[in-house]
Amino acid sequence: MERALFMVVALRHLELLEGAMSACKQNLAVKECENVVVVADSEMVVYGETFVYAAEMLGADATLVLMKDRGRHGAEPPKPVAAAMEVADVFILTTTHSLSHTEARRRATERGGRGASLPGVTKQMFLEPMMADYQYVKRLTEAVASVMDKGREVRLTSPSGTDLTLSLDGRVAMRDDGDYTRPGLWGNLPAGEACIAPVESDGEGILVLDFIGGAGSSRITVKGGRAVSFKGDEAKRLEGRLREVGDCAFQVAELGVGTNPRARLVGNVLEDEKVMGTVHVAFGDNASFPGGENRCGIHVDLIVLKPTMVVDGVEVMREGVLLVNV
Repeated sequence: MERALFMVVALRHLELLEGAMSACKQNLAVKECENVVVVADSEMVVYGETFVYAAEMLGADATLVLMKDRGRHGAEPPKPVAAAMEVADVFILTTTHSLSHTEARRRATERGGRGASLPGVTKQMFLEPMMADYQYVKRLTEAVASVMDKGREVRLTSPSGTDLTLSLDGRVAMRDDGDYTRPGLWGNLPAGEACIAPVESDGEGILVLDFIGGAGSSRITVKGGRAVSFKGDEAKRLEGRLREVGDCAFQVAELGVGTNPRARLVGNVLEDEKVMGTVHVAFGDNASFPGGENRCGIHVDLIVLKPTMVVDGVEVMREGVLLVNV
């Protein structure tokens, strides 16, 4: 009986193990005798267990920490979980809702930990975008981020009606390129985006919520860097989620560009925001980004399809096609 149970448990992890091993070796450089803390909730245990197995196969001392799902992206984990993250050499967050933009994650990296956040990760992501050529992802991400670093103003438009202008003046982009091999580095897996916190007080226009299969009918009006009106069912639902958290949730927090050639639109923002040819705009917490000033208990990413992105008058993307040189 025990042997049969062991085989069932082993088989449910087997098809995930290659992706987990690739992440531990290539993206995180897990070393022998390092302390690795893997955080999971009840819906994501299989992914957490797989990372524990992968880390232990590399000689690390891996611990699986289970917690209750927090219910929204950006909500803080329980204090014991945060404490475990702080003392880890490597942390891996396989949770339903994101812990990326939390004080717990920030403290973990500030003290020298490195890690990856995989909110809502699926088996398909282990098999496809997590297995991307990360050398190419790194080059493309750097090319896009360099344009953002130098830019002062960006205009984002789309066929569905998005027309949003944001200030980047003085801000520096993050490179979520899959290289989390040095102390203090962190990002998503699957990786692949260049992202930046726009200047909080600027930002004007319309953001249309795009969905797979066509343009959404919901739109958000932005003034002074904040969402001020919501039209349509999906936008109204988002407004309710933001209002539950408070005034800080209405802040434009992020502009990001996908750079992973193996990512596909699947209806899961963790992968959707990494798709080459997409842009995403987020509301809520931006304190994890260089220069970001808005600390908030939520971070919500919204995908723009077939965008045209112009930085200081120069096209960086045209209708979903990146125009940067790699």
